[in-house]
Amino acid sequence: MTSLSETPAEKSFRQLAMLRWLVSSATLSVPQAAGPVAFSLVALSLTGQTNGGAAMILAMTLAQVAGAIPLTRLGKALPSATMLRLLVTFRTAALGGIVLCTALDLPFVWLIVFAAAAGAVNGAAFGYLRAVLNQFTHASRLPRALGIAATLNEVTFVLAPVAASGLGSMSPLYALLAMTTLGALPALFVPNAGSAHIETVQSTGGAVLTPSILLWLICAAAGGAAVAAIEIGAVAMALNFGYEPGLAILFTVPLCLASVSGGIWISIRNRMATRFAVICQLAIMTSGAALAALDHSVVLTIVGAVLIGFVLAPLATHYSLSLDRLAPPHRRAEVFALLRTANALGVIFASALLTVVSLSVSLILVTGLMLVVTITVAIASSKPRTGGA
Repeated sequence: MTSLSETPAEKSFRQLAMLRWLVSSATLSVPQAAGPVAFSLVALSLTGQTNGGAAMILAMTLAQVAGAIPLTRLGKALPSATMLRLLVTFRTAALGGIVLCTALDLPFVWLIVFAAAAGAVNGAAFGYLRAVLNQFTHASRLPRALGIAATLNEVTFVLAPVAASGLGSMSPLYALLAMTTLGALPALFVPNAGSAHIETVQSTGGAVLTPSILLWLICAAAGGAAVAAIEIGAVAMALNFGYEPGLAILFTVPLCLASVSGGIWISIRNRMATRFAVICQLAIMTSGAALAALDHSVVLTIVGAVLIGFVLAPLATHYSLSLDRLAPPHRRAEVFALLRTANALGVIFASALLTVVSLSVSLILVTGLMLVVTITVAIASSKPRTGGA
């Protein structure tokens, strides 16, 4: 972690390292952002149906949950940047396997296998990428860095599906190749932030799943479920209000734009939110989910999506900063991997709800989850502060 008083050379290094880290952060999520569209187009071209694409995404997500902690622990003896490069290289090879299977028209089950292999490293890769940031950024600068990263992440999730759709309309292979290439960039751009790695403080001990850490992980999962319920249920919402399926963008685009604006706001503010502010932000997300669950009108549903989107980046930044304080130094990568995993579990939860029950019931249950989380954080915050919780 750097000092605030730095020489011109140190400042130049830090700025270049930050730029490289932001590029790595923005491109790390490209396969997850472009995957739903690219995989559906591939499945359509090979099988005549798009549900194979959903199977690939499900395999990728489940593998991420399963692989996050084992793969993070596997790299304890390596510098964070080196481990990240290895993980991204493995993912690129797995995505290349999908490209090869598509080009050779191999059985679709192989595409699902390679999708699972690619997804297995996503959680661990995020954990190591986030750990790298601590090695060249002072704590006072972390909120701004994380806010910019959150903004770029939303831009990625807006642009990547559009690019995949455009390239895939020419050939699904083009979409896969672009996704694979961009997804490989973190291996090239992640900065070498020095020799610090997990092994240097391995003897300090410390638990990963303390009550305080678990609380923020549950918050992240609930928020992931709220966002996923809007994004995955957007087509059903459009149909429910009598619109064409393509007008699902009425709900997804405002959510994404609001999220970008929330990321810009937290970047400008560059301060960790107070506990009261976090409770208010959770209440806003709960209110947004409730407005969507009311199913009253398009306008109210859009307002709900905007409320959810606007607090998404500030809350994600707070979770990351809180876990940064709570995690044992030598296990930060592991805790950050858990943070990404918690978000994925929220997405899985919302997806499962939308699969087995109606859209309205799903939104009601997600709203209930957000309400429980908000009340829990409020109760925890009323107690004396312990360990930065």
